[in-house]
Amino acid sequence: MVRFVSFFNSTEDIAHEFNSEDGGCLAVAADKKSLGKACYPGSIMFRNTNGKLDAINSVDVEDYLRGVIPYEIGKLDSSRIEALKAQAVAARTYAYKHFNSRESVGFDVYADTKDQVYKGLESATPLTDAAVKATAGVVMTYGGEFIIAYYHSTCGGVTETLATWNRADLPYLKSVPDKRPNGKPWCDESSYIKWERRFADKEIAKLFKANANEAKAVFGSTNGKDFKKVKSIKIKDKLKSGRIMTLRVETDKGYFDVLTDRTRWLFKKAGTILPSSFFTVKKEGKEWVVTGTGFGHGVGMCQMGVRARAQAGQSYQEILSHYYQGITLEKFDR
Repeated sequence: MVRFVSFFNSTEDIAHEFNSEDGGCLAVAADKKSLGKACYPGSIMFRNTNGKLDAINSVDVEDYLRGVIPYEIGKLDSSRIEALKAQAVAARTYAYKHFNSRESVGFDVYADTKDQVYKGLESATPLTDAAVKATAGVVMTYGGEFIIAYYHSTCGGVTETLATWNRADLPYLKSVPDKRPNGKPWCDESSYIKWERRFADKEIAKLFKANANEAKAVFGSTNGKDFKKVKSIKIKDKLKSGRIMTLRVETDKGYFDVLTDRTRWLFKKAGTILPSSFFTVKKEGKEWVVTGTGFGHGVGMCQMGVRARAQAGQSYQEILSHYYQGITLEKFDR
C-alpha cells in the first residue's frame, strides 16, 4: 500500500506510475472503505499539480468502457442487452473523439460527468462486459469522422439540438421526437418524466442574485444586479423541442435574461440545479412553481428511451440511428 500525504503548502513535484500485473487491476481510492472495492486496469500515474494530487489511469479503450457502461446506463438485465450495446458504442465514440483533446493537462477524458463516469471495473458485470465485447471497435462516424456522441438521461419525448448551448447545429444532432406509437414518450419509466420544484417568494430573489453569474444572466440595465424583488418570470421564447430559449425575469431594477440550458443554474438551490430546461413557471400565492420534464441537456441519445426501446426488441443499430441521424456504424481499426 502506498499513501500520499500533503505537508502543508509543499509544492514538491510528485510523479510516480504503478502498473497492474497482467489481467489484474490496481486498487486506488481516497479512503479505506472504497479501497476494498476499487479495481483499475492498466497503469495509474500520480502527479502533483499545483498542490493537488492527480490520479491518471492509462487504460485500453475496451477496458475503459467496461468501467463506464454500468455507471452511465445502469446494470440492466438480459432483456435490455441492446441498450448496453448502444451505450457501449456511444461511449466508445465519445472517447475516441476526445483522444488528445486535453494534451495540455495530460489526459484525454475526465472520469466524471464532465465527460463520462468511469470508476474502473468494480461494477462491471458479465452482461455489461458482453455488451462491450459484442460491439468491440464499433463507432459512429459522419462524413468520415467520429461524431460527438452526446447523451443524457431523460428527454421527455423529444431531443434537442446544440442550440441549447448556443452552439452551431451538427447534422447528426437534430431535435427528434422520441415517442412510442401510442404517443407516450419512450422514456416514461424515468422518475424525471414529470417533476416539480417550489420556491418561496422570499427566497427566489436571493437565489437569483447568488446564481446570476453562473447562469450567465444578461442584465438590461447597469444597476440591474442590485434587485431586491422578483416581479415576474416569463418564458420569452423556446427552442424547437419546447425547451427554453430565453427566460426573462422582471425585477424592481428592470429585467435580466437567462438563455437556454443555463436556466437550470438560475434556480440552483443547495448545490442542485433544475433537472432540465424543459419547464414552465407560474406563481401560486407566495410560491413560484416550476414544473418540467426530462433530466439532462436533451442532446443526442436518451438513455431511458434506449432502455425501453431495447426491451421492445429494437437493435442497438436501430436505436443509435434514431438518436444520431445519418450516422454510419463502422469498426474502427486502431
